[in-house]
Amino acid sequence: MIGIVDYGLGNVRAFANMYRQLDVPFVIASRAEHLRTVTKAILPGVGAFDQAMHRLETSGMLEPLNELALGRRLPVLGVCVGMQILMESSEEGVKPGLGWVKGDVTRFEPPADSPRMQIPHMGWNSMRPVGDDALFRGLDETCSFYFLHSYLVRCASDHDVSGTTTYGGEFASAVTHGNIRGVQFHPEKSHGDGIQLLRNFAEM
Repeated sequence: MIGIVDYGLGNVRAFANMYRQLDVPFVIASRAEHLRTVTKAILPGVGAFDQAMHRLETSGMLEPLNELALGRRLPVLGVCVGMQILMESSEEGVKPGLGWVKGDVTRFEPPADSPRMQIPHMGWNSMRPVGDDALFRGLDETCSFYFLHSYLVRCASDHDVSGTTTYGGEFASAVTHGNIRGVQFHPEKSHGDGIQLLRNFAEM
């Protein structure tokens, strides 16, 4: 059973619609007790880092999420800001992140040779899988996802980078650390490749 964490941020209904289409059991988790019965969790997110952490802290779901991820070591997928709060800190705010993946979040700055590059990074772009993470089974370097972000993650260890994207330079668009995974893009808005990724997560 997949728990889609509903803490007031993220496209919860879009994930629910995709899993309904795939005939995969899920629950929209809006209370702590919901997370104590699931075997996987998706942590969506849109907006700002501090706002996401504040909502998660006040939702009552932070402790069971920590238990699920760090105690029971069940698969967790963070999406967009949900990926960024997996890290230790962010330039966007002052609150500490979950710290499940070592590293931080920094503002997406245009390179010196492309000062007019549009920020936020918005629209379709490719993601190149690094290694053989099961999350990307059936996907290759031509896979394409929908992005919308002004900040990006910097992993303390390159071993935690499981996917990269090029936009004014290469950046980590997916991370994997044990049972913890994160993607900067929105699979729930990414049609065929997004459906494949969410199917892969369900089958882990």
